[in-house]
Amino acid sequence: MAIIIIFLIIVLIIASGVKIVSQSKAMVVERLGAYHGTMKTGVNYKIPIIDRIASVVSLKEIARDFAPQPVITKDNVTMQIDTVVYYQITDPKLYTYGIENPVSAIENLTATTLRNIIGELELDETLTSRDIINSKMRSILDEATDAWGIKVNRVEVKNILPPRDIQEAMEKQMRAERERREAILKAEGEKKSAILLAEGEKESMILRADAKKEAAIREAEGEAEATIKIKEAEAKGLELIKSVKLDEATLKIKSYEAMIEVSKGESTKIIIPSDLQNLATIGTVMNEMFDKKSNKNK
Repeated sequence: MAIIIIFLIIVLIIASGVKIVSQSKAMVVERLGAYHGTMKTGVNYKIPIIDRIASVVSLKEIARDFAPQPVITKDNVTMQIDTVVYYQITDPKLYTYGIENPVSAIENLTATTLRNIIGELELDETLTSRDIINSKMRSILDEATDAWGIKVNRVEVKNILPPRDIQEAMEKQMRAERERREAILKAEGEKKSAILLAEGEKESMILRADAKKEAAIREAEGEAEATIKIKEAEAKGLELIKSVKLDEATLKIKSYEAMIEVSKGESTKIIIPSDLQNLATIGTVMNEMFDKKSNKNK
């Protein structure tokens, strides 16, 4: 019976050395008080009584929101600034043995680094240079914490709280700046509006002048065309008159020739009208003469 009990105790002691390490964790093992190794994710074994777990370390990224720290700017303005530091443990051994209370060390290092950086900046630069402050702090903290097995991934300035009187002055300044910008925008708008109105009036005058010019040109072209047509009509009338006069002259000549022929005959009576242009009278005279001649021949 005693042997069974001793056997069970030995089994329990051996079984107690089995350790299962979960994901994103690590265990630092000491053997007889000295660092022996680091247990990683999975099943591990340590010798009971001889080995012990010195620390269990999380390998996840950790965010620490530190309390606001009083800082003084280059132009002697005191303000409160709080920061958030994102860091990750990369070496469990250094994290365990590098420094006592690493989180407190990071907080103090953040406060001193922030004071040094802000001390080189004036108030306005501090309020507008958050990215520069974040970058400088991350670089300094990351370099300083390498010896502790810690990697600083990001540092963010969360709040910048200047004194109340400074805040009121800044609010007044911002209000005045907004009013100034509003006045400038209003003046620019009125200026653009006046320019657009002037340009519109100018274009309107140009269009009216062009319309008058076009109307005058069209009117002149119409008058010129009418004058040309009148002259063409007059020319055609003159030609018609000339042709009529030419026909009358031809008739007169023919009449004279006929009278000469008649005068060569035996007739003793020749009637010459006073108006030789009257062709009808000439025709009558010629008919009488021919009638008398024919009677005598009979």
